[in-house]
Amino acid sequence: MVVGLGNPEPRYARTRHNAGQIVVERLAERLGAGKFKNRYAGRFVELSGPAGPLALLIPTTYMNLSGESVGPAAGSLKAAPGQVLIVHDELDLPFGVVRGKLGGGTAGHNGLRSITTGLGSGDYPRIRIGIGRPPAEFRGDQAAWVLTTFAQPADEVDAMLAEALAMTEATVAEGIDAAIARFHAAEPGSRARDRRERHDDLAGDAPDGEADRPPDAT
Repeated sequence: MVVGLGNPEPRYARTRHNAGQIVVERLAERLGAGKFKNRYAGRFVELSGPAGPLALLIPTTYMNLSGESVGPAAGSLKAAPGQVLIVHDELDLPFGVVRGKLGGGTAGHNGLRSITTGLGSGDYPRIRIGIGRPPAEFRGDQAAWVLTTFAQPADEVDAMLAEALAMTEATVAEGIDAAIARFHAAEPGSRARDRRERHDDLAGDAPDGEADRPPDAT
């Protein structure tokens, strides 16, 4: 099962915190998954994937309740934690960096914390999409930062999401270890840094302002 994390309201659709949701929506399109159904407190669809039966899930809870969707879905499918791939935004990675990981902590990510509780384990694979930490001039905290839209050029955002999609597809087809071996071969973030430096030389990079949010959106 592949899970894309985000918040459900339209105002969050293109925010940093919804990067995982965007990738899984694009994965559904690429695989011809068909229409999502409302199940397990989320949008859910089953299909035949490149390595066998596959389910896609986008929780429609707010981010910090994601485990209330993922846990029941995994239980119904009899999917062990190692069979649940979580695609999510990552503050601890610079913008543009996409990394895979098997297990580990939550690094303060409320969605992951809830999922670890829902699955009863943190031993699940992850595709981590780098959104970076807020710059010093940003007027707000980290919770406000993740709920703003990307300030980077649209083509750079799309390139990052495309790489996350490609790594997600590779993980589905070959497993997380094979995907990590392939996608981590280059220096992490080298291509994204080059793009960012070229853009900064021309125009600089200013973040968006704070977004209103309900208490459980992060």
